[in-house]
Amino acid sequence: MSLSPKRLPAAVAAGHPATAEAGAEILRAGGSAADAAVAASLASCVAETVMTGLLGGGHAISWDAESGRARNLDCFVAVPSGAGAELLDLEVQFGEQVVHYAVGPASCAVPGLPAGLGALWREYGRLPWARLCEPALRLARSGVDLPAAHAACLAMLEPVMTMDEGARIYAPGGRLLSTGDRLEQPGLVRALELLADEGPESVYSGSIATSLLSVMEARGGAVTAGDLERYEARWSPPAVVEYCGTQVLCRGGLTGVPEALERLPRLRGLDEPARVRALLAALRGRGAESHTTNLVTADAEGNACVLTSSLGLGSGDFLPGLDLHLNSMLGEKDLLVGELEPGRRMESMMCPTLALAGAEPVVAIGSAGGTRLRTALVGVLSAILDEGLEPQAAVDRPRFHRAGDVVNAEPGVDEAALEELHARGLHVRRYPGRHHYFGGVSLVSARGAAADPRRNGRFVLV
Repeated sequence: MSLSPKRLPAAVAAGHPATAEAGAEILRAGGSAADAAVAASLASCVAETVMTGLLGGGHAISWDAESGRARNLDCFVAVPSGAGAELLDLEVQFGEQVVHYAVGPASCAVPGLPAGLGALWREYGRLPWARLCEPALRLARSGVDLPAAHAACLAMLEPVMTMDEGARIYAPGGRLLSTGDRLEQPGLVRALELLADEGPESVYSGSIATSLLSVMEARGGAVTAGDLERYEARWSPPAVVEYCGTQVLCRGGLTGVPEALERLPRLRGLDEPARVRALLAALRGRGAESHTTNLVTADAEGNACVLTSSLGLGSGDFLPGLDLHLNSMLGEKDLLVGELEPGRRMESMMCPTLALAGAEPVVAIGSAGGTRLRTALVGVLSAILDEGLEPQAAVDRPRFHRAGDVVNAEPGVDEAALEELHARGLHVRRYPGRHHYFGGVSLVSARGAAADPRRNGRFVLV
């Protein structure tokens, strides 16, 4: 393990420059890592609406330096209790493969992200709630430029993103937004003003809840007033696995990350074909296909927070006048694990992660990317902790991901390794360049921060 146990730098790493800057602003104003995570997440709900949104769900891990304790926070979506209308089947060309989804208002599960942001703020925040809403409000008022990776994802998701009010937002004048265009979502100004005034409760018992329930009733959604009133974010102890001289704290279950790390042999010193084989063997397993974003914050006192959030694909329905997109988690087939009992949390592959050495975090890391999330996270984490790569080099390194009998690979993945996989009967699909298909990692480590160019990520040291 090449990282010494020293305090993480005060920093924010995220999937969009505006998201990272929002968190950094709050750190500069004296906010905690949790405050910065809340502000950055709210900003992502403006700047990264192709990836996430306020009516989605998430998972977080928070490190409290004073107590020396980490806790997971489950603010993922819950199964609603109402009877919804029939879902609309949709095929999306995602990267080089077709993925099947179901959308429509009845695909919307009970939102969890606002409750999670409120829980982070109440437990570890310092600044007033309304102050944390200010960066996102400014973005909503001014609009935000669409980066290349987000524009590419929007083009892929055009069939659902331009349904209902989405056409006005993402294809104004009948032309789909492209790289550098201004993303204008004026309704989010009102939504964030309500959130600033009423707090996170606005989504569960306030003005935003009223609008959400009206859409549910009018369009055949399944979320009820009782579902919103009963929803609570949940704290829990993290799963712990020993890896390369560190304790890795994360989530278990559908993530498969603890098991992958336990299976992974030492990579340092292996040639490239052996490294590729070892990672593919360790990363076997299934996972979900939702669209996500991730952010990481750390403050000068040694506190840290990793937060991953998602809308799923998005249902294609928006709250009138608020430009809030409904999640589509009930239409994410890989998340439909077990019985869909009302109130039960849905499964998720999100895996906010901390690596501790000497009782101090040396890496705080998370990733976006559905099924590719585990591949990206384990690949980057092992590159830093085992192979000794610098954080940004570990994130930038060409990625590969196996889906069934297909190995998807970015340019730069060792050709001898790919030829060996082909000889074993696997189909190798070579991508022409870096691609958002391969996930989006952001991290803060004892050797600095890093963000993923595949998602136009950015980090800011404060």
